[in-house]
Amino acid sequence: MNQNSMRASRVLRKLRAGQVVSCFKVNLADARVVELAAQSGFDCIWTDMEHTATDWDVVEKQIWAAKGLDVDVMVRVSRGGYSDYIRPLELDAAGIMVPHVMSVEDAKNVVRMTRFHPIGRRPVDGGNADGQYARIDMPEYIVWANEQRFVVVQIEDPEPLEDLDAIAALEGIDMLFFGPGDFSHGIGAPGQWDHPKIAETRRRVAEACAAHGKFAGTPGNANNVGELIEMGYRFIPMGADVVGLCPYCDAQMAAFKTAASSINTAVEETMP
Repeated sequence: MNQNSMRASRVLRKLRAGQVVSCFKVNLADARVVELAAQSGFDCIWTDMEHTATDWDVVEKQIWAAKGLDVDVMVRVSRGGYSDYIRPLELDAAGIMVPHVMSVEDAKNVVRMTRFHPIGRRPVDGGNADGQYARIDMPEYIVWANEQRFVVVQIEDPEPLEDLDAIAALEGIDMLFFGPGDFSHGIGAPGQWDHPKIAETRRRVAEACAAHGKFAGTPGNANNVGELIEMGYRFIPMGADVVGLCPYCDAQMAAFKTAASSINTAVEETMP
């Protein structure tokens, strides 16, 4: 990489080559968790500002940890103003994901706030990490930011389905990401993962992306990742720090209780 050029996105490089991209979700506000996951070989780390208390200082350190291993960070932003959307990009996150995009007009507004000319009207700075702290000339910075940073919109409600093709057709949107959790809630079937409407919408999102040259993303697991790839999904987060840590802690505690139960129970029986 040229010292005075923007870091190229690993996710976009692989997606544009036709490959499937791996991703790991991080809920814990610690850069070491990001480093640990990146060392396992994931292409992208998904960190979250919608549902967690992770602050900007933590996000910055998480991005540093990932970049050191040439791993992208995608920040799911809070819904809000343009600063909420562009600040992760200025910290040098490779991409952002905007939750609960409800219509084509909503998606157009995301593009306007997150893409530079000639696609949108993102406010320009260039003096941050993504612009090599003003080392990159403004025209080159604008071209690189539009080319090497990705914008993802989440389809996780029934409302945007009538605009699905129009959203997928928008210039400036790289990926549609189907979120089955909130979608199940939105259709009045929370947690019913086998609901036919979820299966139908998951397929519709993949088809809309294929029809308009966009990438399709959705969470996966060891049981369905092959099916998702066959369906056309190319960005598939698998696993999360808290999902892995909880059963590990539970298993250690269960083993301890089994080993220590006879002594502890005997002592408890003698206690007043």
